[in-house]
Amino acid sequence: MSSSANARSAAYNERRTAATSGAKPRITTARAGTKERPDSSGDVLPEDSASNAPKRKNDSGLSEIHSWGRHTESETQRTRSQVVKRESIRVRRASPVDGSAENSNGSRMKATMVRKSERATSRTDDSASAHPRKQEGPVLWKPQASLIEHTTAPLAARISIPPLASHFPETLEPTPLKQLSPSLQEAAILEDLLFALMGFEGQYIHFSDSYNPSVEKDRLRGPSFQSLPGLDPSLRDLTASVLKIATYYGAIEAFVEVQSRDEFGAINHALCASIRKVLKDYFVLIVQLENQFINNEAFSLHLMHLHTLPTSHLMFQIYTLAHDILKKNSLLEEDLDESVDGLDDVDNILEQLREGGELAPGSMSKKTFKGGNVLRLLTERLTFMSGDPAARTLIQSLLRNASRPYMTMLNEWLHHGGIRDPHGEFLIKEQKSIKREKLEEDFTDEYWEKRYTIQDGEVPPQLEGVKDKVLLAGKYLNVVRECGGVDVSKEVKDVPWSFDDPRFLDNVNGAYAHANSSLLNLLLTTHALPERLRSLKHYFFLDRSDFFTYFLDLSASELRKPFRNVNVGKLQSLLDLVLRQPGSIAAQDPFKEDVRVQMNDVGLTKFLMGVVNVRGIEQDAPDESLEKYRTPAIHSSMEEESNMTGFEALEFKFSVPFPLSLVISSKTVLRYQILFRYLLSMRHLEGLLVSSWEDHHKVLSWTHKGKDPKLEMWKRRAWTLRSRMLVFVQQFMYYCTAEVIEPNWRNLMARVSGDDDCSKDGGSATPREGAKVTRTVDKLMEDHVDFLDTCLKECMLMNSRLLRIHSKLTSVCTLFATYTSRLTRDLLAADASLAGTPQALALLSAYYPNPKHRAMPENLKTYDAEKLRGMNDLMGKYEHNFNHHLRILLDALDYYAATETVALGRLCAQLSTAGEKRGRERIAAGEGG
Repeated sequence: MSSSANARSAAYNERRTAATSGAKPRITTARAGTKERPDSSGDVLPEDSASNAPKRKNDSGLSEIHSWGRHTESETQRTRSQVVKRESIRVRRASPVDGSAENSNGSRMKATMVRKSERATSRTDDSASAHPRKQEGPVLWKPQASLIEHTTAPLAARISIPPLASHFPETLEPTPLKQLSPSLQEAAILEDLLFALMGFEGQYIHFSDSYNPSVEKDRLRGPSFQSLPGLDPSLRDLTASVLKIATYYGAIEAFVEVQSRDEFGAINHALCASIRKVLKDYFVLIVQLENQFINNEAFSLHLMHLHTLPTSHLMFQIYTLAHDILKKNSLLEEDLDESVDGLDDVDNILEQLREGGELAPGSMSKKTFKGGNVLRLLTERLTFMSGDPAARTLIQSLLRNASRPYMTMLNEWLHHGGIRDPHGEFLIKEQKSIKREKLEEDFTDEYWEKRYTIQDGEVPPQLEGVKDKVLLAGKYLNVVRECGGVDVSKEVKDVPWSFDDPRFLDNVNGAYAHANSSLLNLLLTTHALPERLRSLKHYFFLDRSDFFTYFLDLSASELRKPFRNVNVGKLQSLLDLVLRQPGSIAAQDPFKEDVRVQMNDVGLTKFLMGVVNVRGIEQDAPDESLEKYRTPAIHSSMEEESNMTGFEALEFKFSVPFPLSLVISSKTVLRYQILFRYLLSMRHLEGLLVSSWEDHHKVLSWTHKGKDPKLEMWKRRAWTLRSRMLVFVQQFMYYCTAEVIEPNWRNLMARVSGDDDCSKDGGSATPREGAKVTRTVDKLMEDHVDFLDTCLKECMLMNSRLLRIHSKLTSVCTLFATYTSRLTRDLLAADASLAGTPQALALLSAYYPNPKHRAMPENLKTYDAEKLRGMNDLMGKYEHNFNHHLRILLDALDYYAATETVALGRLCAQLSTAGEKRGRERIAAGEGG
């Protein structure tokens, strides 16, 4: 054995003897003239393998002597004596952030807090006389350690922060560096660097005065180290370079502890677990360095620096990544770009209030940086580091491991339609307060549009291009799952678990296609959507409406009443009777039980004017418009609404089960009801004009040909005006049904069936066998709404100007038709050949059957020459109003046909037959009824 090895062995044995003999050490004051002492607090723990500093320093000193080859044996003994004498009780503290083992497998090396030994007194030889030391009394310093409370981070340190080196008694201070030779300085610094790399202070390397381990922000920034004065300049730069790694490690250790808390989510937890694996390799490197320090005589500070350079680069990458995340979470410096918006999480706050929760302190603060944001940051750094293979490999590994919880949530959503996201990190957000039971009152499609939404800030870059497919795939599958079509207990297998898996996009596209086809099959086949739509057409668009004509005949007496006096129960009974009438088309309808009668207390024109002029049917705040539609506010037109009859307020309600209620939703049924009320008003007006036509052909006062040519001319004017009004109404009805609703209906059913050629009756909408389904459920819903919106627009119900003109025209026609009975009575008094005759009196008695209740006016029993003049004035007003508004309507239709809706051109051509010129031609030709 070489002399240096013998010296190392002798020094080690001597140290062990001094440590167990109970001798009092003689310690000199280490820092006379400098008071730079780092901070600490800690306790006394047993010595471990990493704390064999005396042996290492002695070995290092002896190997230094051996390598130089210039020392005698007495110098070797003196050096060994100096090393033994300067060794004091070493207090080693735990990490300022994490004093406990926190790696993933729980096998991290445990740092010793204190080396408890009393060193032997100085030898009485020449070396002792060369370095005289004052005899000190026993050291009474006894630091205590305690356990701290649990946090939401399961692996966080629970040992209190140990005392800093600046708090040590002066009797424990080591020999000043300036009193040591360069070789001994290197040995001492090498040992201290091993402690510093694990986050502990050494004898000559302490925390800087600005670092306070009890402050979380200081721990997250990382401890800054400084060496005591007197270090040789040749060692100072290398020491500072290696100490950067110690700073990185301390910051990373604190980052892992903080980001492992529950509020930072599963993605941050997975990232921390991946960083712990890197730290495990880091500790392996420290063990290897310690082995070299103990056993390799040629090991030096320069070699340590070379060995740690690759690790330093990787630790720096993790350090900068950790600082970026901490800044986003406002745990370090404020991120000014994101600190302004404090209301980003308002949806979560409202959701919490809906569920009966209370606002916790700080609930209005900035959102936590987690989930997809963390994955986005990792992806951006991966792209940025594409030219650095080592850094790219590291970040790729961190991204792969951090994305696993996200991929678990993604696969659960894509293949089961469920969300397991306790921390709100997934790109899809669920509003649990929106339930499908509210679909009947959901006029804004909240269930479909707002229950599941994309959180734009939580979308990783890998999902940016397919986020809509991800949303729709889960929504479709969620609907199928709620209908019992998905086995949620079935385990998802053979799916990618990371973003870099080549099957990643295929998995999303495949899940989207499967969910779409499953829901389409559920709607079109299982729940018979085409048949439902056909039934809606029968009831709301008066298609094949023999049952409805019969219903109007039976309920006419009830519907003539003011709408508030109408007996809805009676109307429902009559409708049920009609729908079950043998031979009726509706009798074969399997969905006739879903039709209900109800009265609307807002006039159609008023509602449409409010919708068109303010917001539209589903713009910004649809609830307000719908509220006005359902419950009228107090307006100046209240009197007009109170005069509404049952004919004007009647509407149908159609109930559909889930999931058909997604396609035939409340907002689409509302559109059906608007079109139904519009068509019903035209049908009712047509019936009034037909009744006038019957009176003109049957009642004596109209059929009797008198001798007064002026009276006969007045009759022709009345007949012509009634005929023009009837033509106007019938042409309008034909246009709305045959040229607007029917063609658009056929187009809709072609899209529903996936076939461009539907049967002529528009009813066969079942997909052809073997036909490939290329449409989506959302496209189907969009087509349905577009069909209804097109019908509303082409029927002039979405244009305020056309709506006002049409309303005035129909009002003139209604007044004229309802005034026919009054004109019939006035004609008896205006015709000299009929007034006072028994036939006239008999006719008048039919209009006044109960003289006690309503007596017959005396002026109708005799001839009145002034009657004809008043009738001429009244007829002139009717003609003027009808001609004037019809002319305005034709001009407006011509204008809008050229600028907006081409279909209005056909209506303009058809209504020209009811124009003023055609009316004059009829009067000149002497046409009758």
